[in-house]
Amino acid sequence: MKKTALVIGASHAGAQVVTSLRQEGWDGDIVLIGEEPHLPYHRPPLSKTFLAGDKTTAELAIRPISFYEKNDIQFRQGRVTAIDRQHQTITLSDGAELAYDKLALCMGARVRRVELPGSELKGVHYLRNIADVEGIQAELAQAKTAVIIGGGYIGLETAASLRKQGLQVVVLEMAERILQRVTAPELSAFYARVHGEEGVQIHTGVSVMSLLGDGRVEGVLCGNGAIFPADIVVVGVGVIANVELAEAADIAVENGIIVDEFCRTNDPSIVAAGDCANHFNRIYQRRMRLESVPNAGEQGKVAAATMCGLSKEHKNLPWFWSDQYDLKLQIAGLSLGYDQLVIRGDKETGRSFAAFYFQAGKLIAADCVNRPQEFMLSKRVIAEGLTLDVARLIDDGVAVKELLAGVLTS
Repeated sequence: MKKTALVIGASHAGAQVVTSLRQEGWDGDIVLIGEEPHLPYHRPPLSKTFLAGDKTTAELAIRPISFYEKNDIQFRQGRVTAIDRQHQTITLSDGAELAYDKLALCMGARVRRVELPGSELKGVHYLRNIADVEGIQAELAQAKTAVIIGGGYIGLETAASLRKQGLQVVVLEMAERILQRVTAPELSAFYARVHGEEGVQIHTGVSVMSLLGDGRVEGVLCGNGAIFPADIVVVGVGVIANVELAEAADIAVENGIIVDEFCRTNDPSIVAAGDCANHFNRIYQRRMRLESVPNAGEQGKVAAATMCGLSKEHKNLPWFWSDQYDLKLQIAGLSLGYDQLVIRGDKETGRSFAAFYFQAGKLIAADCVNRPQEFMLSKRVIAEGLTLDVARLIDDGVAVKELLAGVLTS
């Protein structure tokens, strides 16, 4: 009898799992289950080119429908409500039951919602999927002012997109600086400067008390008494991993679904990958849950190999990116715990530089703004545990290829 592989979540990870299953030789049935009516699509453009109207829904697709048809991959829209590990079945919200031989959990994460007076008013939006963006787009023609709650990457990318479309944009951040959780003060100051130059107002150290309006949002009231007019509000205050299905099925969960280096959960028939998975990273020697498209793709490949009975270990360096205005930020590694920051390039007046994070003399991360060569250098140095000469690194007159040729030592 043919075996069946079920993949819950039409996410980046889910898309990679079903693709890699066929590539690794799975000859049984493959069913991909997603709650949205869309096949898996690229999510990073949502707050950028898609919000700006430069991409269509069809152009977001990770792979065309013909790919799924050619590879006999079934797509089923629905919400999974339960996993029965004993009988190896799942239940959908319409009552249907599907049996599996192997199961992949790729449910990703959902937006963290705010519970404030007025948070249910019309004109208050979140940004996580196509429907969210379409809801924002439907109101842009009549909107002149926008308030973004949250100064992380999603909030800043959204601010940049809306500003480019002519709106007056205000960003409100509770922390003392934007991007405080993920980067150094120097990077925060740089992005605050650029957004200011583009006409975006950023207010930090402020708490939002309520959203004002009668039926529709009209403004945002802060703890210091300030009121910011708003035709639309976009909330970007982080995400929550979708682990409830796993928890209910007694699959081990702690800040995500616990997996080993082969993406296996504590159930040998079930793997997990992507934003909902917590794995051990050998480079940083600690467990982590990454909200990262590259990580979702790599874990998807590993999870599919495991489902096929193969041994492919997940051991990749975390990396990320963010597009705002003419800035391409590429991030290699994780900067948590750094004790030295080294800047290469002009961050005070220019728009191209790299920030290198060191810990005990070892490079652990880099933020590279319009610096693709430094980004590639950093990925190699961190992944291979190499050493950089800081004095030469700081000198922007030393070409990156010379750093590669003469400065790297094991």
